[in-house]
Parts: sequence; C-alpha cells; structure tokens
Amino acid sequence: MQLAFLLYKYFPFGGLQRDFLRIAQVCQQRGHDIRVYTMGWEGEQPAGFDIRIVKVRAFTSQGRNEKFVARVQADLERHPVDRVVGFNKLPGLDVYYAADGCYEDKAQNQRSWFYQFGPRYRHFSAYERAVFAPEGRTEILMISERQLPLFMKHYRTPVERFHMLPPGIAEDRRAPANAADIRAGLRNEFELKADDLLLVQIGSGFKTKGLDRTLDAVAALPGPLRQRTQLIVIGSDDPSPFLRQARSLGIADRVRILQGRSDVPRFLLGADLLIHPAYNENTGTVLLEALVAGLPVLTTAACGYAHYIEEADCGLVVPEPFSQGTLNEWLMRILEDPDTRREWQQNALEYAEHGDLYSMPERAADVILGDLA
Repeated sequence: MQLAFLLYKYFPFGGLQRDFLRIAQVCQQRGHDIRVYTMGWEGEQPAGFDIRIVKVRAFTSQGRNEKFVARVQADLERHPVDRVVGFNKLPGLDVYYAADGCYEDKAQNQRSWFYQFGPRYRHFSAYERAVFAPEGRTEILMISERQLPLFMKHYRTPVERFHMLPPGIAEDRRAPANAADIRAGLRNEFELKADDLLLVQIGSGFKTKGLDRTLDAVAALPGPLRQRTQLIVIGSDDPSPFLRQARSLGIADRVRILQGRSDVPRFLLGADLLIHPAYNENTGTVLLEALVAGLPVLTTAACGYAHYIEEADCGLVVPEPFSQGTLNEWLMRILEDPDTRREWQQNALEYAEHGDLYSMPERAADVILGDLA
C-alpha cells in the first residue's frame, strides 16, 4: 500500500522530525511504500522513500503553508495514496500526529485579546479545526496526556478518534555496557577534571527550552561550585543572544553552545545532570532520553513528560507557576549532593529496564495502517 507523510520541514535533530522518520520506517518495514511531501529536507534521505520537495514562496508562514497544502493536494489527486498522515496540523489528513499542543488554547490564554483578529490566528485556527472538528474524520495520535482535555474542551472531538501513544525513546539512548568508557572519553575530550560537574541542555528552540533560565541558575551558583561547573548546550538555534547573556552574567567561560549533532547519547552519559527548564513543552523527549541513559534531570512541570521523572525518582520537577529562585536553589542542592545523584542514576536505569518507554513508533504504525495492515 502507498502512504503519504506530510510535514513542513525535515531536519535531523528535531523531535517531531525524528518521530516522523521512525514511524515511517516502521510502516516501510511492514511492507508499505512511503511518499513524503515537505518544503525542505536537510540531511540524509532514507533508502526507499519517495521524497517530494514542494518549493513555495510567500511573504508569511501562513502563505507558504497554504501554497504547500494546495500543491500537495493537487499532486495527491494526480497520484492517489491509501492514507495521508500529517505531522503538522493540515486539512485533508487521515491521521495526525499531535506533536504540538492546542493552538486555540494558547491563543485564548497566552495572547492579547486582539490577537484573534489577525490573519495568523485565522490561518492556524482553521488548520487546527480541520483536524479536530467533531464532524471530521482525522484519527489523532496523542503523545501528551496534558493536551487531550484542551482539544476536547475547544473542539468537542469524539474521544474515540484519539489514540494515546506511549513514549518512543530510541534504544540507542539506553546506557550501554561500556557507558563508563564513553563517559570518560567525552569528559577527556572537553578537558573536564575529575571533580568538575557537567550540565547539559539539549534541544532546538533555546528560548522555549528555557536556556535563559539555565544561564541565570548557573550564574547564581556559589563561586567555588560555579568554578567547577560547565554547561554544554546542544541545539539548532541562534546562540547569539544567549552568549551575550552569559557574558553579561560573567559566566561566558562556563558555557559552550554547540549546533545539533548526532552523538547526543555521549553527552547524556558524560554529564552529571540534564537541565531542561522549558517554558512550554508538549512532551520533552530529551527527559526520557536522559532517564534511560541514567542521567539525573532537573526540569519544569510545563513539560508533558515531567511526570516520568517523578515516577522514576530520578530528578526534580520545578512546579508551576515557575520560580527562578526554586530552580537556582535546586540546581545548587543537586550539584552539591553526589550521593543523591548516584541514587537517581540507579533509579533511572531500573525504571528504563521495566517501563514502556520505547514502543511509540510501532503503536503509531498500528493506527496508521489500520485495515491496510
């Protein structure tokens, strides 16, 4: 059977993009042909995928989206498929993977009242309604329990159209037998001494991920502890404003910002703590990647997967409403307490052994294929 997968842009280090690729590859492994429509593809193209780059130009993102949809629908009319799967909210989908939260709820509660009179709101609201409207037919793959009641509230979508998925952490994120050697190699590469402490923050979109909060927390550490602490940030974003912030806080020599890269598991094994004080995060896959690597986590309750950190007892979750003072204090306490970090590491590895943290791509493929399987 022929499946079409739609997403605005593919790049190898985005969470949505990695989920798309793994789900599509599972469908391919089950014997189905994969066609992909996207406005841009960065990185290696998977073997056997029919990737169709849809080039569009417009002055606004909504204009580009509308042209993309029109050209994709025209191509699908000429070359039909058995099922259309979207990883962004688009009209005409058979299945939607809900990587993003409820736009309507954000528009009503996090924007000024006149925002809803603008063209951007009209566009994104209409595209979300095309997926979630009660009279629609799109099946919805949910990855965040926190978002389900919001979509139900705003759209009254029939509950049977929602399919809650478990996390889908790649097995290569788990701590291997030679984890200690990998850790030693990374720390040697970055010239870390035996008593140095390494924080990592991983994820594209530095503002949303709360990198400004992290920098403030590092700057607030007591002097001797701060001198033992290094922060490495990995992600695809403009580092300039955060490097300026680090300089203004006097911690530029404590901070390195690296572009997205493929060897993230090495950093999870080499670090002492993952810090992820996001403002808003539908899930936060990196939290679970740290968990299965045995890395303690300090995060915020704004992340959909934060409850796993509490269930596994492998870190701390700053509650909402967020307090910078709490983040500062808890970071200091964690870095000063190696015994607790070792206990959290063991708790994380034990949870990783028994929890269902890996089967999302297979479960998603079950829904996508349905009676096609």
